[in-house]
Amino acid sequence: MKTMIRAALAAFGVLAIAAAPASAQHLRIALKEDPDILDPTLSRTFVGRIVYAALCDKLFDINEKLEIVPQLATGYRWEDPRSLIITLREGVRFHDNEVMDAEAVKYSLLRHLNLQGSFRRSEIADMETVEVVDPLTIRIRLKGPSASFLAALSDRAGMPVSPKAAEALGRNFGTRPVCTGPFRFVERVAQERIVAERFPEYWDARNIHIARVTYLPIPDNTVRLANLQSGAVEFAERMEPDDMKPIQRSRNLRAVAVDELGYQSITINTGNGERANTPFARDARIRRAFELAIDRAAVNQVVYEGMYVPTRQPFPPASPFHVRDFPPTTRDLARAQALLREAGATLPVTVEMTVPNNPDLRQVGEVIQAMVKEAGFDLRLRAMEFASSLQAASRGEFETYLVGWSGRTDPDGNIFSFTRTGGGQNDGRYSNAEVDKLLDEARTELDLAKRQALYARAARIAYGDDVHRIYLWHRKNIMAHSARLSGYRPIADGLVRLQGVRLQ
Repeated sequence: MKTMIRAALAAFGVLAIAAAPASAQHLRIALKEDPDILDPTLSRTFVGRIVYAALCDKLFDINEKLEIVPQLATGYRWEDPRSLIITLREGVRFHDNEVMDAEAVKYSLLRHLNLQGSFRRSEIADMETVEVVDPLTIRIRLKGPSASFLAALSDRAGMPVSPKAAEALGRNFGTRPVCTGPFRFVERVAQERIVAERFPEYWDARNIHIARVTYLPIPDNTVRLANLQSGAVEFAERMEPDDMKPIQRSRNLRAVAVDELGYQSITINTGNGERANTPFARDARIRRAFELAIDRAAVNQVVYEGMYVPTRQPFPPASPFHVRDFPPTTRDLARAQALLREAGATLPVTVEMTVPNNPDLRQVGEVIQAMVKEAGFDLRLRAMEFASSLQAASRGEFETYLVGWSGRTDPDGNIFSFTRTGGGQNDGRYSNAEVDKLLDEARTELDLAKRQALYARAARIAYGDDVHRIYLWHRKNIMAHSARLSGYRPIADGLVRLQGVRLQ
């Protein structure tokens, strides 16, 4: 049956984009979702970060060993625990040919910190001031010591944008982003394509061998695979585990599976508007009953062939901050039903779950729906286009939300913004003063063992006692590409870096 569905969907998917001819100078990348706004300050999607890998270089990047390495910076040093000196690369230009210098980097950092609606604010909230030392040197003064600040500059908070373009376009900057990456923005057709072309003045132009890259949102994995098999695209990101076998059997395709830094979880609205005015949102016992009705391993096996790692926390097993003695709960229907009786809940407890509209997550929602029904829940699924679902979550237009996070090298990037009061991605508006204190201390603690203990205590309260979010599993990024493509570097953050990539 799946083969028949795949063939039917593939016919439509291939016809939709087959007009673009194959070329050694044109790389076509199939995305799992359509990105949200292409403004590094305001965006929050993982697929947006994949596009930024072409459009927007960062002060720092990470390598295969997850080490922080300079990109637009050439180096850094701490003058003291609160003062960071960063030296910048000479000869870098924005896509509008404006020079990227210390003033431009200062402008961008302050924009990330202060622009209304910025999702970077909580990531660099420790920053107090930015000073221009000379045209290629900045000094960042922090409010206090920070163990996580440098890592934040290896993502969107470290992306300089053209001050000239940002001032001219204002809130519309995301419609025509101007950065310093190897490719410059050409056009975007929502839900259809994003096109970029090689920037001749790129500082590392000798490592760019592609003239044009087109990003094609194809949410259905079956259609994404069919387009890869037909040659309509040369690269497809985040394929499903059951796609590995047909890819590996093909002489023309390659697949790479890399452990992800992030997770899949269920965000719970406990304080964001009227949708939080429910027994489920008000009573942690009801939320715990919901969690106990879920068999993570079974969902993983049914949907993902058991390839993912069940979890109850945001820190993956490979992280030194993974809390070893905080394992995922096992399914316990008797205990779940007892908690509902203890809470005086009227059965069935109706709960709505927003689910991004792609096949595997819809299937996850359906399996969870059947499981929690046995405990006394009536789970109603609401499928939405992914970028729209993020916007709805920010506005509080959800009760629960099945959503993933691609993950960061520093643990702060996996927890602070989502769990601290006022965090930029704390869509459910969870708030606990003790957890806030622990997370604030963990940000400034430089001793590894003490920092580990602070995160462990925060996790036990936020996800054990309060059940403000239900973590499900740590995923694998399964990337697939044509055998004609070489030079792709698989890194655990899942980004598709185009430096060194060639098409034969």
